[in-house]
Amino acid sequence: MDMGLKGKVAVITGGSVGIGLAIAEALAAEGADLLLAARNAGRVAAEADRIAAACGVRAFGVAADVATPAGVDAVIAAAEDRFGGSDILINNAGTGSNETIVEAPDEKWQAYWDLHVMAAVRLARGIVPQMRRRGGGVILHNASICAAQPLWYEPIYNVTKSALMMFSKCLASEVVGDNIRVNCVNPGLILTPDWINTARKLTGDGDWESYLQGVAEEHSTIKRFGTPQELAHFFVFLCSDKASYSVGSTYFVDGGMLKTL
Repeated sequence: MDMGLKGKVAVITGGSVGIGLAIAEALAAEGADLLLAARNAGRVAAEADRIAAACGVRAFGVAADVATPAGVDAVIAAAEDRFGGSDILINNAGTGSNETIVEAPDEKWQAYWDLHVMAAVRLARGIVPQMRRRGGGVILHNASICAAQPLWYEPIYNVTKSALMMFSKCLASEVVGDNIRVNCVNPGLILTPDWINTARKLTGDGDWESYLQGVAEEHSTIKRFGTPQELAHFFVFLCSDKASYSVGSTYFVDGGMLKTL
């Protein structure tokens, strides 16, 4: 199926590894040009070059920490300078947490707020004008099932991802008249490098695969982790005109992990 994305310009934060990289590869396979943002300059440049060569698209990497105003400004400027603006924005940069509410300091709350919420706010302020000038666009926020069904050990992650989900809803109402569609995706268990690294630490590099299988059997109806590629296919659909009536919604891609209606 032709998703109609050839020649579109997609900005993807956290685009050099895991879910962000899988989304980048899937969009490039549809002919979209890419601007990948990540903190590791060497890795993001190498992945952009690899995708460009493999898919015959334009792809560039920008080293930026989108948890900071300066990092966001660098991404916005790169989209303008490299492509004359963007058509798709994937707010994907993020990471899990581990703390208790009683013990976590203000600084940790602020750091996650900046990464999960303010990055999306600041990027919207800079990217929406580009999309308006180009006739419209798509903004997708990668939140988490934890936005609605929290895990006990990461309250800061839960709260900030829930805020991102609400921001997505609010932004959707504000920009739909500009032909800009905004939606949120709440993944469940996706087998990212972060999950593998955590499992290896917890098992002392022992049988980490069995540990993760146990997590999947406990939490997911489908009894397995999803792959980043499976999730990326859903993002590609939402980026396309095939999802033209999808506005302001949150979609759970979680293998049956969500236990509420």
